[in-house]
Amino acid sequence: MAETPLLTLTDITLGFGGRPLFTGVNLALGAGERACVVGRNGSGKSTLLKISAGLVEPDGGTRWVQPGARIAYLPQDPDPTGFATLGDYVAADLPETERWRAEAAMEGLQVGAAADPATASGGERRRAALARLIAGEPDLMLLDEPTNHLDIAAIEWLENHLSETRTGFAVISHDRAFLARLTRSTLWLDRGEVRRNPQGFAAFEDWREKIWAEEDAARHKLDRLIAQEAHWAVYGISARRTRNQGRLRRLETLRAERRAQISRQGPAAMALESSAPSGKRVIEAEGIAKTYDGREIFRDFSIRIGRGERVALVGPNGAGKTTLLKVLTGQIAPDSGEVRLGTNIEMAVFDQNRAALDPARSLWETLTEDKLTRVSGASDQVMVRGRPRHVVAYLKDFLFDERQARGPVGALSGGEKARLLLARIMARPSNLLVLDEPTNDLDVETLDLLQELIEEFDGTVLLVSHDRDFLDRVATTTIAMEGDGRATVYAGGWSDYRAQRGDGATARPAPAPEPGRKPQAAEAPRAARKLSYRQERRLADLPAEIERLTAEIGKLEELLSDAELYSRDPVKFAKATEMLDERRGRLDAAETEWLELEELRESLAAE
Repeated sequence: MAETPLLTLTDITLGFGGRPLFTGVNLALGAGERACVVGRNGSGKSTLLKISAGLVEPDGGTRWVQPGARIAYLPQDPDPTGFATLGDYVAADLPETERWRAEAAMEGLQVGAAADPATASGGERRRAALARLIAGEPDLMLLDEPTNHLDIAAIEWLENHLSETRTGFAVISHDRAFLARLTRSTLWLDRGEVRRNPQGFAAFEDWREKIWAEEDAARHKLDRLIAQEAHWAVYGISARRTRNQGRLRRLETLRAERRAQISRQGPAAMALESSAPSGKRVIEAEGIAKTYDGREIFRDFSIRIGRGERVALVGPNGAGKTTLLKVLTGQIAPDSGEVRLGTNIEMAVFDQNRAALDPARSLWETLTEDKLTRVSGASDQVMVRGRPRHVVAYLKDFLFDERQARGPVGALSGGEKARLLLARIMARPSNLLVLDEPTNDLDVETLDLLQELIEEFDGTVLLVSHDRDFLDRVATTTIAMEGDGRATVYAGGWSDYRAQRGDGATARPAPAPEPGRKPQAAEAPRAARKLSYRQERRLADLPAEIERLTAEIGKLEELLSDAELYSRDPVKFAKATEMLDERRGRLDAAETEWLELEELRESLAAE
């Protein structure tokens, strides 16, 4: 960050009822800034940018902008209405002699200048707003999910532009590859505070784990100190009562400090469960074609998709990825050719337009009124993979609180709507997941968990995404649609597809994989190997679990050391003995698990 900031926030507080969203937030952004803003969905990332842009007034604190500095903000849902065309909207703030900048930005971001804003899609409006912001050449850009609704070609154009511009920016994005390439500092919004790291997003996860480990160590030390002082308060207070009142006050101070600490919210407890296995052949398409309004979407396309494959569809916006997805899954018929679905298919669909969510309904109604998850005769329960759950308890698995359960879907953020839709489809056993842009708006931790769930899912997955990192981590087969009527099958994920295709080279199709066999990916750059997200969290949680079990064993051993317990209360003695054996077994298993995970972590780090 430059020495002289363009924008500062000082001691910002904001609350919408209940626990404050921000408490004493301080932030400085300067010319040439390259910052990513990260944090859980609902942590206030968008609100922080709106306060920075002067669009939301905080409850307390001050906002300062360097005189003459131009701050530009990209909202998640821009509104270009009131202009005759999107081109007029993009160039509205420019003098006639500088309108070439608007044309250059529209070309790079694939904005149709003649399009009517009233009928433009959400993606077209967002691309137009981004073009307008770039063409204006502000001193600082505040970008809220700029890559949403952009295809990979447009994302790469935006990456190249931002890497070369002198304009500073702070960006919220779910696209890890985008953030890792562009950012030089990280602003982590966590439990109402902003933490700053002078390294970009590529270093975020290691930095976050280090902070969490330090917090856990400090909390453990405080808990031990409280336990020691509480023991003294019980057994040592009888002597010198007056002199020891200060120590009692210290104990209360320690307890107040512990109560004031805001615990970390755990990850979403999402889970996928396969229904009965489908047949080995899930989908077989032979010579299929589709045309809309005289434009050929795809022609003479054939593929065989076997059980357990994870097939990604990639290509520019408008190329027909969603159309091909619907044809392959039997939702619409091809103009020619044939699609055959295998036996015992149970399909769950994640729609990129969130069409299954009614904004006027509550979250409670959204789950309990679903025919496939409704519990007969119960208005407060939902059937989750064959077992009834209270609707609030199930929503909490996906990080919603009780107040949100009765609130309207329309009040949710984009990431929260995505989590609600995932909650809905994950309640049903399935063996074919159809995911159309599932990564939009999700935070990094939820993305990590979704990735692992897909990797561990026993069924078959069809996926549309523009998230290159997610594609590389998940896909075993890629169908590339170039927008010219061709759909070509490649082995592996996004990087594998690019490596096989070659820059400017003629695409050479990979043979369609045999049913039930996962194709071998071509050699391509991969992320450094490390523990999975679940393994990392388990390794972090195990020390506390081991300590708790050790404490419980100590109490049970102390109880059983009473020589008269058996004769006085044989039932209690038998129960305590049983519990002691059970706790010792769990402690042994936990210590073994920790050792194995630690050894695995060290071996992966050494590779």
